[in-house]
Amino acid sequence: MNLIVAVDKNWAIGKDNKLLVSIPQDMKFFREQTKGKVVAMGRKTLESFPGGQPLKNRINIVLTSDPEYHVNGVVVVHTIKEMVEELKKYESEDIFVIGGESIYRQLLPYCHRAYVTRIDHAYDADTYFPNLDEDPQWKMTKISDEQTYFDLEYVFTIYERV
Repeated sequence: MNLIVAVDKNWAIGKDNKLLVSIPQDMKFFREQTKGKVVAMGRKTLESFPGGQPLKNRINIVLTSDPEYHVNGVVVVHTIKEMVEELKKYESEDIFVIGGESIYRQLLPYCHRAYVTRIDHAYDADTYFPNLDEDPQWKMTKISDEQTYFDLEYVFTIYERV
């Protein structure tokens, strides 16, 4: 199972249920990696998308504790155990965990690869991703050349479970 995330220099990922920054190349990378695949997320992540609608050309699996929650085009699960069972129906390589914070933390033990866009800036944030540099179970195996978007510098990295 994979995960994909953009983090700032403090491993922050969001504020007020929004991304910290929208970098076109990062959005393109996200689309290319996840198109035709399975995306696993929490309810708030789904609701942060335009119109609260699922991502097109992907299987969207959403975790919520609300038993009445229904959205067209979405597979809804209510516990992390149920999410893991649902994900077993798909090839592990085709699964991408896409957030938010609690989903990342709960599914990280099941993931073997992490696509992390590292943004060289510290934002005001209220949600964070676990710092993989400090986790002995993870190792950065790939890093791109530095990219620039206006005055922001960032790199695309891949971490793998060791």
